[in-house]
Amino acid sequence: MVKYIFVTGGVTSSLGKGIISASLAKLLQARGLSVTIQKFDPYINVDPGTLNPYEHGECYVTDDGAETDLDLGHYERFLGKPSSQDNNVTTGRIYQTVINKERAGDYLGKTVQVVPHITDEIKRRIRALGKTGDYDVVISEIGGTVGDIESLPYLEAIRQIRLELGAGNAITIHLTLIPYLSAAGELKTKPTQHSVKELLQTGNQPDILVCRTEHPLNDELRRKISLFCNVDRHSVIEALDAETIYDVPLLMKDENLDKIVLAKLNLEVNTEPNLVAWKAFLKKLKEPKNTVRIGLVGKYNKLPDAYKSINESFVHAGAANECKVEVEPIHAEALEVIDNIGEALSP
Repeated sequence: MVKYIFVTGGVTSSLGKGIISASLAKLLQARGLSVTIQKFDPYINVDPGTLNPYEHGECYVTDDGAETDLDLGHYERFLGKPSSQDNNVTTGRIYQTVINKERAGDYLGKTVQVVPHITDEIKRRIRALGKTGDYDVVISEIGGTVGDIESLPYLEAIRQIRLELGAGNAITIHLTLIPYLSAAGELKTKPTQHSVKELLQTGNQPDILVCRTEHPLNDELRRKISLFCNVDRHSVIEALDAETIYDVPLLMKDENLDKIVLAKLNLEVNTEPNLVAWKAFLKKLKEPKNTVRIGLVGKYNKLPDAYKSINESFVHAGAANECKVEVEPIHAEALEVIDNIGEALSP
């Protein structure tokens, strides 16, 4: 039976749900499991194709031509597998599908509501990849932050689908923040407690807490988080800020995230993760023999995420050639004056 993992986020946005999801997927894949990841975005746009890159970052295009969220680029780079339009679903697409069905008379005149019609469509999308028979584990990343109005239908759908699948077939990982107050000289757990409380109000109890932090969590803090968030002590995972996103799978392995997930999903996998190629890539990335500067001319250079895949392609190409690539952003408007081009592109 296919196992499902739901990744939610709390306290603040941009904590790195996509990287945590991709890192966990990489560890499970390295153990021999077939894994895929899908992203649920709570905005009402049908896809990010019409969104301003300064507002949402790059629009990542999959092999089947779908315009999707930039996190799908991370999924592909970590797993080495292509994604498709089924890997990215927006609230806009959910509502568009439900409204089209209503107009076609599929609901036989019933009043169309968020529950059950919207939540049923979300659940159908969650199960779609699992029904292909290609995967052992499906990871669903829920965009936004717990407590947002936009995320409520997704959290309700998760509550329902976990009940339908039964214990041991689906788990929730909640990514949260443990801020450090320099004035007090200590880490604070209260934001995490409130975030978990918000999640509990939707009927969802997290099975694992992944805590973003600038400083290591000592045993006392982990026990405190465990007690007040009703999560097993060993399921409180430390996620320290990393030198590079490609360090995160190894950091999560050190925290036994993959082992804990396997145990909670009743998956018996006796092989250890084979990360030889991953470590070799990291070694080349961190110990380059040469350096090269490349100018990247673009319209949206003020936001690095607007050209995320291009920047990451330089990282991978550089590592493959044991070379550090220094990308120099050049705004296209700076080249509008012909006399200025030579100066702008000079070494």
